[in-house]
Amino acid sequence: MKFVKHIILVVFAFSMLTACKDAEVKKEEVLRPVRYETVGTLGVQKTRTFSGIAKAGDKIELSFRSSGIISKVNVSKGQKVKKGDLIAKLDNVEANLAYEQTISALNSTKSAMNTAKSELDRMKSLYEKGSKSLSEYEQTKNSYQNALSQYESAKRNKGIQATQLSYGVITAPKDGLIADTDGGVGERVGAGHQFAILNAGDQMKIEVGLPENIVNTVKTGMEAVIAFSSLDQKTFDGTVLEVAPTVDDGAATYTTSIGIDTPTPDIKPGMAAKVTFNFENTGIASDNSIIIPVKAVGEDGDGNFVYIIESEDGVKGVIKKQTIEIGELTTVGFKVKKGLFEGQKIATAGLQTLLEGQKVKLQ
Repeated sequence: MKFVKHIILVVFAFSMLTACKDAEVKKEEVLRPVRYETVGTLGVQKTRTFSGIAKAGDKIELSFRSSGIISKVNVSKGQKVKKGDLIAKLDNVEANLAYEQTISALNSTKSAMNTAKSELDRMKSLYEKGSKSLSEYEQTKNSYQNALSQYESAKRNKGIQATQLSYGVITAPKDGLIADTDGGVGERVGAGHQFAILNAGDQMKIEVGLPENIVNTVKTGMEAVIAFSSLDQKTFDGTVLEVAPTVDDGAATYTTSIGIDTPTPDIKPGMAAKVTFNFENTGIASDNSIIIPVKAVGEDGDGNFVYIIESEDGVKGVIKKQTIEIGELTTVGFKVKKGLFEGQKIATAGLQTLLEGQKVKLQ
């Protein structure tokens, strides 16, 4: 009986060991995802796609032109407004006081002017009758001119103060949609504080950042195709509206605006988009040179290299470091003189962290 129990324990232990080994075998290996591109010739690199953001065609920044405390906010983010609608205003005590003082001064000088005019009319009548001398008449006329000048000055001051008062009020310059606001009632702001952004008009555009090796190939009026992932990759025709003449310091790229030829209400400001340019007729020489992106090329003590991804199923692969000889830098990348063949897969990101023989997942 003891012998039978011993046999059972041995079989159980063997079964558990086998199960553990099976679990280890079944444990899925975690592979690092890596971005890649398939090596092609210059002729097949005639289209390039860039990421962009949808923006309103007419973006207006609304700011206070004087300092003060916000006393009223009449809009919220996402609200539609009409031209002339009140957006916000300041409780500018100083400006209000100055305006009231100019009104008081205007009324006072107007009264003084009217009195001086009446006196001038009376003196003129007496002078014509010979009851007053010329010097008395001239003196009265000068008094009237001084009163008139003071009245005109007070009118100008009232206009200036009225303008200053308006600097604390923001109204909508056009019909549109409030895209953003910055500030609330009771908050003190300075002159020039941008309180709101107004998206006006129906025109929509996409802004993309182009690298320096591409920007000179993209021209105003050039056609493009725009796709939105949030709209099930629906595509729209676009036209280049503007190419920035200077680089954006923050991104080291040139901001380029592409107008959407036939926008729909489904396209909202802030949506991510992909913009594809066709460089077929931009003067790029048609040849069979191997071309690879600049970002795929590394350099070490042996020269330039790329990381080839050897893959049989197109899903998983193994990294292999390959020394190459690069040639001319074109608008779409480096020409490769030696070391690569069309159809090979090469890594295009994270070169500093890839290793020879490393297993990866193609992304």
